[in-house]
Amino acid sequence: MVKETYLHDKHVALGAKMVDFAGWHMPVQYSSIIEEHKTVREAVGLFDVSHMGEVFVSGKDATQFLNKVVPQNIEKLDYEKAVYCQLPNKNGGLIDDLIIYKLGINHYLVICNASRLDEDLNWLVRNKRGMDVKIDNLSHNYSLLAIQGPKAIDVVKKMGYNLEHQVSFTIKPAIIEGIKLLISRTGYTGEDGFELLVENEYSEFLWDKILEEGQEFGIKPIGLGARDTLRLEAALHLYGNDLDENTTPVEAGLSWSIPKDKEAYYNGKEVIMDQIKNGTKKRLVGLEMLDRNIARHGYDVYYNGEKVGTITSGCVSPSTGKHIALAYVKNLKEICIGTTLQVMIREKLHDAKVVKRPFIEKRNKVK
Repeated sequence: MVKETYLHDKHVALGAKMVDFAGWHMPVQYSSIIEEHKTVREAVGLFDVSHMGEVFVSGKDATQFLNKVVPQNIEKLDYEKAVYCQLPNKNGGLIDDLIIYKLGINHYLVICNASRLDEDLNWLVRNKRGMDVKIDNLSHNYSLLAIQGPKAIDVVKKMGYNLEHQVSFTIKPAIIEGIKLLISRTGYTGEDGFELLVENEYSEFLWDKILEEGQEFGIKPIGLGARDTLRLEAALHLYGNDLDENTTPVEAGLSWSIPKDKEAYYNGKEVIMDQIKNGTKKRLVGLEMLDRNIARHGYDVYYNGEKVGTITSGCVSPSTGKHIALAYVKNLKEICIGTTLQVMIREKLHDAKVVKRPFIEKRNKVK
């Protein structure tokens, strides 16, 4: 059975085109993907991302436990701070990628991908043996609303939220329009923005209020279609496309998120640290097509007549008009920025140039 978020009827009433995504009936677009994409880049958009998983981890050993299951050093995570990390298996492959928020002493919020919630919970429970840890999946109790774009800050200020001390990758309790919630300065678009975690019973009122208060700033509801093009321009990974259980964070270009001095053991540490030291057999690269063809997920990539990789994500960039893609390729020294590769599209090879990631300048860091 396909699930529906608490805001499902709001999307239908707004005329959204609904699709099945990760077991959920979600809005893919309300108007056009390009229009919605540009709204977020130039003004502000509102997303329903309530399909994401919200897992609360607490107990005497909560910090030690999370430190065991992710490469990031959770012992160093400060109160009300957030950190991006991965959930590796014993071979270093990725069960999921996560954001972990510290809500208090030995009290954390873990945001999971909707399609991986069951796998994540299973892995977390398996790894808590002998530890004083409580794992609460409260995803069904909460809605998650994302306000994203350069004018996101104007919307939340107008709604009475004091931003004076909130920087990127932090979370704080707040009262907005009389509703108690958690607000984080995070997102999945490459733009500045906020994610509001609110109890379901208040989500419809809050959704309507955000759209009402945001009118003067050009706010629009945004679907999953634009969410995908936004995140791809920013070279943000999508689980199931760019990440899976056979790919390590080092291969995925996420070494920046792995502390090299962390002493505590975590699953897959030997493999991950060996790859940091000695390199990998494959790596993720950014591509720009040199013609008007689109490199889509699963297409083969060639170099000098030899198959060297596979496209994981691809689209036409609404911001630049360029045809962009991410691909895993063999870790050959000849393949570097500026190298021309070929993508097999409808049984014909088309040239693509290796380019620097991200494909646009990200504007999501606020200090």
